[in-house]
Amino acid sequence: MTHPKMKWTYCGIDSHKDTHCAVFLDCFFGKIGEITFNNIPSGFEAFLKDAQKLKVVGTDFAFGLEDMSAYGRALNVFLTEKKQTVKHVNAALVASERKSGSVLHKTDSFDAECAARVLISRFDELPVADPQDKYWVLASVVARRNSLVKINVALKNHLHALLTDSYPNYKKYFPLVASRTALAFFENYPSPGTLTGTTAEELRDFLHNEANSRLSLEKASGFLSHIGKSGWKPSEYQAEKDFTVKSTVRQIKANIFEIGEVDGLLEKFLKNFDCKLTSMSGIDTVTAARLLAEIGDIKRFPTSAKLAKYAGVSPVTYASGKSDVQYANTRGNRQLNEIFFRIALTLTMAVGKTNRIVNPYFYHYYRKKLAEGKTKKQALKCVERRLVNIIWGMMRNNTEYINPETYDEPKENADEKGYAN
Repeated sequence: MTHPKMKWTYCGIDSHKDTHCAVFLDCFFGKIGEITFNNIPSGFEAFLKDAQKLKVVGTDFAFGLEDMSAYGRALNVFLTEKKQTVKHVNAALVASERKSGSVLHKTDSFDAECAARVLISRFDELPVADPQDKYWVLASVVARRNSLVKINVALKNHLHALLTDSYPNYKKYFPLVASRTALAFFENYPSPGTLTGTTAEELRDFLHNEANSRLSLEKASGFLSHIGKSGWKPSEYQAEKDFTVKSTVRQIKANIFEIGEVDGLLEKFLKNFDCKLTSMSGIDTVTAARLLAEIGDIKRFPTSAKLAKYAGVSPVTYASGKSDVQYANTRGNRQLNEIFFRIALTLTMAVGKTNRIVNPYFYHYYRKKLAEGKTKKQALKCVERRLVNIIWGMMRNNTEYINPETYDEPKENADEKGYAN
């Protein structure tokens, strides 16, 4: 009787910007040969033609790619369109295989061979590659937004450091350094010296016209009076300092504009997906886009337990003899894990001055777990696991979430329970 693994000729591929290296193995881990080819469409055609010479008689090809979204994506799409079997070989598995040898070395050829070895040994476990363009594009747009947000955080921190030299107490008047009013002010008045001769009326009118600010005349007068008493003195290089502040502000404004453009694109692009994730309070357009980008096609996960394991939400069991311990999974998709964590945090909160409960169901479910003796971290993990079930069901069945009616919890009750925010 023929073993199922004998039906394939295995090919591991190490992808790079200019060229790819492919190594072919039989089911007994014997090396048949290797091919290096250009990372261009015509190179793919030539590669598949040359690969036929290395195929074991009576078998089909099984390709294992480590890179599915960057340099290897075009090849993945090509092979999939040619009806070839393509599987995603996790980079960590390839690295583990490479380090398992008696001699540690790293070449393109050896990396490709390691990918082929993992493909053989874990063939049934590895996910089938499904390069759907809409998920790849969505992931690219989300990655672009994440990059802009990260850059903006760095810019705001830099602006804060610059402003402490000229306006040490600026937060008293501009609590949010990246607000429209604050950016307009600091771009026009990068240091106290630039305010010389400016009246309270002029400052008020300027902020109203440039940022639609409602800064009162009294507050404008107080600000100018405070600056006048601060004892600030211009530096020998004040012009350069002022330029740096203005340049940083301009870049922050440009980034905020770009983030708005990306958010608008995401809102339109989400219409290509048949899902209703935004029907749940706590999941806005950006969060829904991030969920879809990380999860991909929900059909990859036949059960919610599979999705929970992929997200690192379900616990890991460590058993030996009579010992059987469960602990938090620190692996899985950490980006997806962080998204579920933030949603769970939002849904278990009572917010605002009135302690408005965002989601009564999760609010009380979380407190029920605390009453059972679980720590806050453990209780929140239970909420995340329940969330996975619900979101998996919403995505699989294209159903909306019915939000329970919100209500305000009396502050004294929250204080008594120790849950006041």
